[in-house]
Amino acid sequence: MKNRDMKLSDLIEIKHGFAFKGEFFSDIPTAYVLATPGNFAIGGGFQWGKMKYYNGALPDGYCLSEGDIIVTMTDLSKEADTLGYAASVPASTDILLHNQRIGKIIPKKKEVNIRFIYWLMRSPDYRDEILASYTGSTVKHTSPSRILSFEFTCPSPEDQHRIALILDFLDNKIDLNRRTNETLEAMARALFRDWFVDFGPTRAKMAGEAPYLAPELWELFPDRLDDEGNPEGWKIGELQELTVNICNGGTPKRTESSYWENGDIPWLTSGEIRKQYISETENHITNEGLENSSAKWIPAGSIVIALYGATAGEVGLTAAKMTTNQAISSLMPKSICKAYIFLHMLHSKINLANKATGSAQQNLSKNLIETFETLIPSDKILYEFENKTSLLFDRIIKNFDESHTLAQLRDLLLPKLMSGEISIRDAEKMVDNAA
Repeated sequence: MKNRDMKLSDLIEIKHGFAFKGEFFSDIPTAYVLATPGNFAIGGGFQWGKMKYYNGALPDGYCLSEGDIIVTMTDLSKEADTLGYAASVPASTDILLHNQRIGKIIPKKKEVNIRFIYWLMRSPDYRDEILASYTGSTVKHTSPSRILSFEFTCPSPEDQHRIALILDFLDNKIDLNRRTNETLEAMARALFRDWFVDFGPTRAKMAGEAPYLAPELWELFPDRLDDEGNPEGWKIGELQELTVNICNGGTPKRTESSYWENGDIPWLTSGEIRKQYISETENHITNEGLENSSAKWIPAGSIVIALYGATAGEVGLTAAKMTTNQAISSLMPKSICKAYIFLHMLHSKINLANKATGSAQQNLSKNLIETFETLIPSDKILYEFENKTSLLFDRIIKNFDESHTLAQLRDLLLPKLMSGEISIRDAEKMVDNAA
């Protein structure tokens, strides 16, 4: 069957959500969660975000199911960065409710490939049309009629299926990496909490319980707690005692184009620290910009902490050599302390943020970071902890880098597959090579 020019209205309908009453909204968990524009990721796709629960009576036909495709028709962001994008309802023990301003895609025919429609509604051409037709300034709106008027060249059902399989494979692998990383980080956090927060081995010794670590490791932990409630022999010190260096970065003059144009030196901003594991940066500077500013190279394995504003206290780990702006303090830990300091700072984010000063904008400083109160165990225990967790973080970073590569490939293939610029067979080969 040849490709045909069609409109989305030829294949689907969009069902409006129900106006659930605000008096029944709740922050207390119930079995029912309202779908909101916050459930749509930038670029499309589903994210949970903050849950908004519902404890009122339910109308018939407004409970979403796993695999349903939904679309947001309202966006509060300046860039309208989620407006009109599609998301796929994930498996969940919660029941997601089809709320107002969220559209549900209803196929008109049995043979419509709903996964192909999902990816079509994440394509750049579709996105351009949504942005060209929305209404509103502070709150942006689109509508089913605007969405359904989108025209595209529709592949055969067989090709729709193959296109959807390619893009789903990439997205599923990215999601698997994300879930694997959550498990790996949870393992590292659990070990950190047992050893350095709950003092599990020491408390077990005091209670006369059986060892649950290897004998040579068990012997390294103190037999009792001191008067301050810490394992005997461990001390409270300053963060700088566990580091080789702590430094702030800088920003080359924006007005000097030679500091920025065609730059190839990664330059990290504080907002990017929210990614937590950082291998690439959005901005790059030139060597001239580096030499004429207070920006500095920091090695892979540095711990970066945001100093100002809404991100103050956020903690990240660099997976590559890079530079940073002045709103970041970079910690270069001693070799036996990398995982310990990273997890210590993640665990202490709230305590660190509470030390921020300023009214209009929260500020931390290099001095506050350097002198931050830190429990300092023995070198032997730090060495053993690094041994047990470094492989976990190596794998996390490897998965993170792989997901970044797969996302780039997905975003490259999506418009080319929809336009026919690349053949399905060639795309399949590219995916096989990347997987």
